[in-house]
Amino acid sequence: MVATGEKPARTRLSGGPGILLVWLYGVMVVGAVSRSVYQIATEFDRAPLAYTLSALAGLVYGFITYTLVRGGETARKAAVVCCAAELVGVVTVGTWTLVEPSAFPDATVWSEYGMGYLFIPVLLPLSALYWLRKGRAA
Repeated sequence: MVATGEKPARTRLSGGPGILLVWLYGVMVVGAVSRSVYQIATEFDRAPLAYTLSALAGLVYGFITYTLVRGGETARKAAVVCCAAELVGVVTVGTWTLVEPSAFPDATVWSEYGMGYLFIPVLLPLSALYWLRKGRAA
């Protein structure tokens, strides 16, 4: 029981399988951000859309990592929204790169559903959404 004026303890989303999700999202942050920073700094004129989308993916991965580590119901809800948005982005960009490859002279993190990243970009939000939904039911 929580005394008046005290906040209830925050439940972390990074326990159990969540630790693997946090680790994988952390790796994706480093990969997407470092790649996009380098590409934007050195060859932005070559493929501005692709490099900007990779930077956006890195920011999304960073926010999801933060919410998983932060824990609590508000963070869980934010993570669900961001993972759903990430999945929409991966499917949209992945399909776009297959249908209109000329729009992407260079790959993004989400190109071809994340094929350059072993399809982790499409599998990660699916896994996270499943785990977050399962965590809510518990």
